[in-house]
Amino acid sequence: EMESKVSEGGLNVTLTIRLLMHGKVRGSHSGGKGETVKKMREESGARINISEGNCPERIVTITGPTDAIFKAFAMIAYKFEEDITNSMSNSTATSKPPVTLRLVVPASQCGSLIGKGGSKIKEIRESTGAQVQVAGDMLPNSTERAVTISGTPDAIIQCVKQICVVMLESPPKGATIPYRPKPASTPVIFAGGQAYTIQGQYAIPHPDQLTKLHQLAMQQTPFTPLGQTTPAFPGTLGSVAGKQRSFITLPLPALTMFPCICPGLDASPPASTHELTIPNDLIGCIIGRQGTKINEIRQMSGAQIKIANATEGSSERQITITGTPANISLAQYLINAR
Repeated sequence: EMESKVSEGGLNVTLTIRLLMHGKVRGSHSGGKGETVKKMREESGARINISEGNCPERIVTITGPTDAIFKAFAMIAYKFEEDITNSMSNSTATSKPPVTLRLVVPASQCGSLIGKGGSKIKEIRESTGAQVQVAGDMLPNSTERAVTISGTPDAIIQCVKQICVVMLESPPKGATIPYRPKPASTPVIFAGGQAYTIQGQYAIPHPDQLTKLHQLAMQQTPFTPLGQTTPAFPGTLGSVAGKQRSFITLPLPALTMFPCICPGLDASPPASTHELTIPNDLIGCIIGRQGTKINEIRQMSGAQIKIANATEGSSERQITITGTPANISLAQYLINAR
């Protein structure tokens, strides 16, 4: 019944659907100064936001009543087909590739989308004619997975409708850590009054401007101890009177991955210990097959992680994490993400 209401556009529930697109696609897609997106917003009645930042990928968030979302998706699918047709007129390819969209869906909803023994996804494929693939792994540093849909624009629209029904019937469980595309630029590490960028496994001194900015920042603000918050160095840009501030944030993983190659970080915070309790039925997904996942977490966080043996009559397992505050917070984050 819900499906028939949704397909008729009569179910006025507000939904948010996230799409993952490549930056270059966005260029052709936005049209002159974002005219295409503006037109889509006006004609569909949906809110359409495109993530900013110097990233090769963009997240397009579409929010609104279900009928507005379907109109927006129809416009996107037909625009993509138009782009494919235009690019084919300049190429020698004879077979027309299908339109492909990637949705970003909380992992807790993917089980309902796949269905018992893959029954739901099979039903969606057969009834719409679209190809649907749910990624096995979560997107980096998130609890979301990519769902790839490809086919004709009409097949894609029908497929999105059915996915919306599943998402409405099975809301996400627990907190979702949304996927945020990584900037194309490399992280910058400050140490001993010098700025470094990471290239491969080496720290390379960074151009002068950043070093000067860092020295300026160090004169103005005390250093934030690692692990309390992601450290930021405010440096004054422009006139002092204008009080314009610029923040350079250091990604924690960058600091923990290269603890030994940055002179000036000798005064590392003392190691401490943190304990977590995890339900027995979740311990498997943290350990992974033959310990692959827990070893990955140990390597990425730089922390020592010990998992206590199961005790009789207890439904929980104790995990002990040892390391600097930064190592511990990163390990906790990665365990929670699993």
